[in-house]
Amino acid sequence: MTPSARVLAAKILVVDDQEASLDLMEQILHSAGYKSVLSTSDPAEVYALHRLHQFDLILLDLKMFPMDGFMVMDGLKTLERDRDLPVMVIAAEPELELRALDAGAGDFVAKPVQIDEVLIRVCKMIELRLMELARKA
Repeated sequence: MTPSARVLAAKILVVDDQEASLDLMEQILHSAGYKSVLSTSDPAEVYALHRLHQFDLILLDLKMFPMDGFMVMDGLKTLERDRDLPVMVIAAEPELELRALDAGAGDFVAKPVQIDEVLIRVCKMIELRLMELARKA
């Protein structure tokens, strides 16, 4: 699957308190051609960053400190009142998948990630987000 130029230009935020995980996801996305990828290891920064950049996709870990991914999603709901959350959870706890989806995540990928799977799911989520934004414009 080759993403379109619009998809590759999408704004993506990677949130994980483990630097190695941040580096890996950034490398995967940049290697695939994504041009606008930011990251933070501080979950408390997500709201301000999303307000500023209006990300098309946020890749979010669940187990972080001092805020976990569920708390981040709760806060994002106040910014995305009339839209679905642009969140894909990437977590090492597959047993949390249903809880994450119920909390508002659009998708869930278990660590360790399969690169092809992540790239396909990222592309699909961004395509859906861009269609949603176009429909509401």
